[in-house]
Amino acid sequence: MDEVKDLEGWLLPWLNQYVPQFAKLAYTGIALALIVIISLGIHFVLHRVVLRWVEGRTRGTQRIWRRAFFERKLFGRLALTLQGIIIYIQAGLWLKGDTILLPAIQTAVNMWILLYALLSLYSLLDALLDIFRQRPAMRTFPLRGIFQSIKLIASIFIGLLIISALIGKSPVILLSGLGAMTAVLMLVFKDPIMGLVAGIQLSANDMLAVGDWLEMGRYGADGEVIDIGLTTVKVQNWDHTITTIPTYALISDSFKNWRGMSESGGRRIKRSVLLDASSVRFLTEDDIQRLQKSRLLGDYLNEKVQEITRYNSGKQTDMSLLVNGRRLTNLGTFRAYLGVMLREHPHIHQQMTLMVRQLEASSNGIPVEIYAFTNTTSWVVYEGIQSDIFDHIFAVLPEFDLRVHQTPTGYDMRMLAHHEQPKLKKVM
Repeated sequence: MDEVKDLEGWLLPWLNQYVPQFAKLAYTGIALALIVIISLGIHFVLHRVVLRWVEGRTRGTQRIWRRAFFERKLFGRLALTLQGIIIYIQAGLWLKGDTILLPAIQTAVNMWILLYALLSLYSLLDALLDIFRQRPAMRTFPLRGIFQSIKLIASIFIGLLIISALIGKSPVILLSGLGAMTAVLMLVFKDPIMGLVAGIQLSANDMLAVGDWLEMGRYGADGEVIDIGLTTVKVQNWDHTITTIPTYALISDSFKNWRGMSESGGRRIKRSVLLDASSVRFLTEDDIQRLQKSRLLGDYLNEKVQEITRYNSGKQTDMSLLVNGRRLTNLGTFRAYLGVMLREHPHIHQQMTLMVRQLEASSNGIPVEIYAFTNTTSWVVYEGIQSDIFDHIFAVLPEFDLRVHQTPTGYDMRMLAHHEQPKLKKVM
């Protein structure tokens, strides 16, 4: 307060000499003008000189943290916070304690400092989030949800300090009365609290991370996770729509995460072709000789023919009846052909499960299922490989005298009626 006394002792005699009636008012005006001039000077130095110099250094650097801090306006908000502190100090230096403006200015400046301190914290957290997202090891953590929780807690705390500054009471008094409002706060902030707990569980159990392929039928989500927030998880579906899911729903409900498939290096093919049961039969000698010319079936047929011949000879089986002995079927040979084809396919993963199996027959025919994995997880490439395999299967079926089961269409009915009409005329 010595500075105030020096300024007052120097100015007041001079003011009393020239404007005795308005000496105190003039002194207050001069003090306010001094505060404004110094504040504008500091603002000019900080924003026009220092921050521009920092911005110039930032644009020329490759360091992520420098660019992140400046892009999130951290330095600008810290400068405004510092300006508020300087104004608060000046008000205490130049204004007298009995001036009515001093408490009002200090209260307003207190709110200014608290507000920009909160905004500076927001900028710091956003900059840290940008920095951590550049590190692959940190992408699995729900940092956005954690930082949002910190922002929420800081906002409540700063709000209490602002209210205490306005009413002129200690924030301890407000905090002591906060216990009675716990039930109300739990109800109001139910979703953020549940989201925070869910985010911690998702991270601790490594259940979900940004970039994972999430499928959750209940919410219509089928796509890539682009954001894990405090209360919501955003999923960009493959049709480029955005689905928002409550974070706690990922703990209470079930969902499918395709990350394991992506990391394994192989994607499963599990598709059946339905065969007409009436087309299944034993192979004749001519069929065997014709199919032995196939590069993929030659070794298999030679081995099976020798095995079956030894078995039937050992049992002295009468082969004149089809029900006696062992024989090759066109369906079994077809399954063997598919197995060899898949084992030699350049885009099928040979270290993962690979089989061709026959499922239970039904009114829709006999299902023959391909169960294998491609050696790529790219969706477009995977669909192309799968389609090429089944294109070949449908095209090669006539070589085994097999037919695909297909429900009769209207075209089939019209063709049947067309062929039956001449016969009906002859009968009449």
